[in-house]
Amino acid sequence: MPRPNRILPIQPIQDVLETLNPFKARKQRLMNYNPVTGPLTRKPTECEKITIFNYSHTYFEEVTVKGGDVAAIFRHIDSKNTVWINVDGINKETVHRICIELGVHILLEDDIMSIGQRAKMDEIGDHLFCLLPMMYFNAETCTIEQEQVSIVLGKNFVISFQEDAERDVFNHVRDKLRINNSRIRSVGADYLCYSLIDVIVDSYYLIIEKLGERIELMEDAVQHQANTRAQARINLLRKELLLFKRAIAPVRELVNGFLKSESDLLEERTTKYFKDVYDHIVQANDLTENYRDVLLNVQDLYHTQINLKMNEIMKVLAVVTTIMAPLTFIVGIYGMNFDNMPELHTKNGYYYTMGLMLFLLVGMIIFFRKKKWF
Repeated sequence: MPRPNRILPIQPIQDVLETLNPFKARKQRLMNYNPVTGPLTRKPTECEKITIFNYSHTYFEEVTVKGGDVAAIFRHIDSKNTVWINVDGINKETVHRICIELGVHILLEDDIMSIGQRAKMDEIGDHLFCLLPMMYFNAETCTIEQEQVSIVLGKNFVISFQEDAERDVFNHVRDKLRINNSRIRSVGADYLCYSLIDVIVDSYYLIIEKLGERIELMEDAVQHQANTRAQARINLLRKELLLFKRAIAPVRELVNGFLKSESDLLEERTTKYFKDVYDHIVQANDLTENYRDVLLNVQDLYHTQINLKMNEIMKVLAVVTTIMAPLTFIVGIYGMNFDNMPELHTKNGYYYTMGLMLFLLVGMIIFFRKKKWF
């Protein structure tokens, strides 16, 4: 893969400012969200898709059900096998009917329908529930997008609810389920739950990698083009990093909740896999914190470059002022309107004066150059 250009393309400042408007609204929605005053219900999703994976070590069935046809879901569920119900697009009626049929507590149903929730893990009744963000990097706008994913673990089944029906990071899990004699088909629903959380956490590293590339490019750009447009880009990248850290930081507590859980739904052999996910999310948080420090250093570099540029300008102006001072002095003297000024009546006085001024000008320039003052 060819290495990207080391210098960021710089847009006119007006274009940069115009791009900040949607980011400002998104920041306010994510950073200042209040679950008390925020919207209590979701808008109905037009695109809804439900996929069912019914499998065991020797059996596999994959069925796609039209949105709203909840009754068809349970016709494909076999209590002897492990079942994964993946709901793309969240509608209240569909969520309610699935939760009622599988005995999911009403509080967990409310969490699934919630908006802007912090990542968390709950254990209510016979179910384990977790809610965490699924992150994507938008290459066109260089921003981070996220959707809320809810996962319910029960006896022999896992239900996952996604906001966006067009994309997710679960294809790796689906591919493994389609392979005969794969490990995921040899173990229970708790391992499937682990696998879903694991691919979400691993996808965070792709975002971190993209952010790292942007920070590296930004550092090079600041060294060559330290201007207000570069400052605007630094601020934009800093906000994206802040939103990303705010989203993934609680995931560590979520995974730790599975490690500490004594639920019968989690087999002892699966706990070590959650320990691996815990290590990954801790590392992701550490990398994010490191990139935050690097970005602060880039911001300091920007201010240093601005100060150096200002110092260069001030040095040139000081040299020009110093050179012009004796010339201005000479011109000021001979510009006085006194009657008794012998030099004014000298035949070649004008040429002598101009020659003296030229001599001073060249002499001071040579002197300053030898001193390496400019």
